[in-house]
Amino acid sequence: MEISIRIEEEKDYRRVEEITRQAFSYPGRIEQGGIGSTFEHWMVYELRKRDGIKELSLVAEANNQLVGHIICSNARIETPRKSSIHVLDFGPISVLPQYQRQGIGKTLMRSMIDKARNMGYGAIMFFGRPEYYPQFGFVEAVRYGITDRNGKNYPAFMAMELVAGYLANAQRGKFFESDIYNDSQNTEVVKEFDISFR
Repeated sequence: MEISIRIEEEKDYRRVEEITRQAFSYPGRIEQGGIGSTFEHWMVYELRKRDGIKELSLVAEANNQLVGHIICSNARIETPRKSSIHVLDFGPISVLPQYQRQGIGKTLMRSMIDKARNMGYGAIMFFGRPEYYPQFGFVEAVRYGITDRNGKNYPAFMAMELVAGYLANAQRGKFFESDIYNDSQNTEVVKEFDISFR
């Protein structure tokens, strides 16, 4: 299967939201406290308006259709010296269920990392599956002496330098991502947004 990656265009927006909704909808999510589907499609919608980076919102095409998407956003590390270090965050990354486990997610990831590096970004930090992302070069953020905004560390909090030594001055810093990821504050807004997808 041939996979092509390009920058998301406005004409793709609704389809990307549908793909994201499908990718993150799974049996049992309602019982786990979800809203009947997902928050992630709303996150994509909102990130485009807030902290998202247009050049790093990428879609994957295969068999003449959109099948996947990844989006990056602006984030920062606040250091004890009151300085701020700009980093990238990413996610959601979505692949249509019927196209999963066929290399599309990996192609999106590698394309995003290469593009971010070529654009001059220094590092990427995010929260994700620690058993999956090390294959791309991510390590636990604790290696750089960085914590989440609450001063905590755990395997799912990961980082990657795109420029060697970029995080050298981030020791004891705290990571701050877009508030959009705090979905518990937005439950009613997401429910309203989700109605149009049914």
